[in-house]
Parts: sequence; structure tokens; C-alpha cells
Amino acid sequence: MTTVGTGTLRGVAAEAALAVPGVAGLQPRLAHRLAAAAPTRTDTTPHRTSPEAGIRADRAPDGSGWHIEVRCVLAEGRRTLDIARNVHDRVRTAVISHLPATEPVTVTVTVTRIAAQYDAA
Repeated sequence: MTTVGTGTLRGVAAEAALAVPGVAGLQPRLAHRLAAAAPTRTDTTPHRTSPEAGIRADRAPDGSGWHIEVRCVLAEGRRTLDIARNVHDRVRTAVISHLPATEPVTVTVTVTRIAAQYDAA
């Protein structure tokens, strides 16, 4: 049996979420944002956070399934609830299709902000 790591699931979930019309981007959690702003970087290139930073994938404590958290920035002009439901459904379907066996998957979608048309995510 092949095991799927959290990194793989985060990538799959990020790709699925970003494919939903109305999703402007994924919002990294605070830990990722603080790490990106840390002054310990020695190179001069700006740090760019990967889309996976907006996804959290955790195995259930008893090993019975997965919990995926998606933090989205949405574009204005569309109904937020419809986009969030679409993200939920697409991420859940994508994650389940990458698991080697049928396991329970729960998905939580958090909308962190609505970006204006001119606002870059």
C-alpha cells in the first residue's frame, strides 16, 4: 500500500482550490507569514510563499482519516458561500482521489478576505 504524505495532499488541495472560479489566492497561516518576514534571509531575492502555505493537512489523531484546512482569498463580485462550497467539494474530491484507500476526509474552508478587483492576492 502506498502512503501519501501531507506535502502531497497540500499540493493537491492547493491546486484544486485555486482552480475554483472566484478564488484569488490562498492565505498562508501566521507561522508561514512570520517565517517569510524573518530577517535571517541572506539572499536578496524576495521571498514568495507557496500556495501550499494556505493549506493545512493533518492526519486524525487515531489515524482514521484526514482533515484539510483551506484558507482562501476570494475575488469580489461573486457569492462567497457558493465559492466556499465549490472549494470544499473540489478539494475533498481531489484529496480522496489521491489517497490509496477509502479514508474519511473532512475539509474546512475559511475565507480570510475578499480582494478588490485591483487588489493582488
